[in-house]
Amino acid sequence: MYRAHFGLREAPFGLTPDTSYFFNGPQSQAALNTLLVAARNGEGFIKITGEVGTGKTFLCRKFLQSLGPAFVTAYIPNPNLPAQALIQALAADIDVLVAKDADQHQLLTAINLRLLNLAAQGKRVLLCLDEAQAIPLESLEALRLLTNLETEKRKLLQIVLFGQPELDAKLALPEIRQLTQRITFHYELGPLSRDDVEFYVAHRLRIGGYTGARLFERAALKKLYGASGGIPRLVNIMAHKALMLAYGEGRQQVSRRHVALAADDTMASRRPAWLQAWRKRWTWLAGSGALAGACAVSLTLLNR
Repeated sequence: MYRAHFGLREAPFGLTPDTSYFFNGPQSQAALNTLLVAARNGEGFIKITGEVGTGKTFLCRKFLQSLGPAFVTAYIPNPNLPAQALIQALAADIDVLVAKDADQHQLLTAINLRLLNLAAQGKRVLLCLDEAQAIPLESLEALRLLTNLETEKRKLLQIVLFGQPELDAKLALPEIRQLTQRITFHYELGPLSRDDVEFYVAHRLRIGGYTGARLFERAALKKLYGASGGIPRLVNIMAHKALMLAYGEGRQQVSRRHVALAADDTMASRRPAWLQAWRKRWTWLAGSGALAGACAVSLTLLNR
């Protein structure tokens, strides 16, 4: 709706993980470097955690894109699967042909043969699992068994877990301590800093084709950081809404008011603590007033 108005080639704040928009901020670049170093060193398990909306899926796509032809990769976006189904999903992704009624032992044997063939070709095989906090415990144990497949020189399969902080709680359980001990590289994605939000917004606008002067006022960027808490997904949602509001008013620049209105329309926005306390107090006072009014009515009826 607003692309022509602001001179954009495309909407710059979409939620799909388009890797052309990957932001080389301090955190995302450090996480990507960690992944690439660990993968090229042949580590068995690698773990990336972060809160909802911090860019784990985006990072995963960028990582897979950056590996190059020496790697054969598999990607499972929803690993909330029984062990057998999870192994079947891996087999399908790396072109292992097995009978539909194959049991787990037959699957593992076929996967091992495929991995050995790929290793003989000089290929590394890497499996990425998104939303890894949802993996059942029995399936995590099956993943550990998969990393037992190795030659005298290196692991035949590397596994990268991308998950919310709940993944760490799951990995702390004593039942899967053997897997936890095999995680040699890990990184935790956090929110963007205030300065990073400004660079992030400018970066996405530039990729989207914007070539004009400052589109978001400084006060608007400050409000955007405060309302989003630096969570990239929330930055995208509110920036998009703010652009729509500015366009609707025929403005050429996004103001603090536009961002504030966008934040009010976003359920996950972070409101200041004083505002939350004020609203809580106001709700209590309103409730008290209603209760007092009800008591007064009751007394009047009793006195009649």
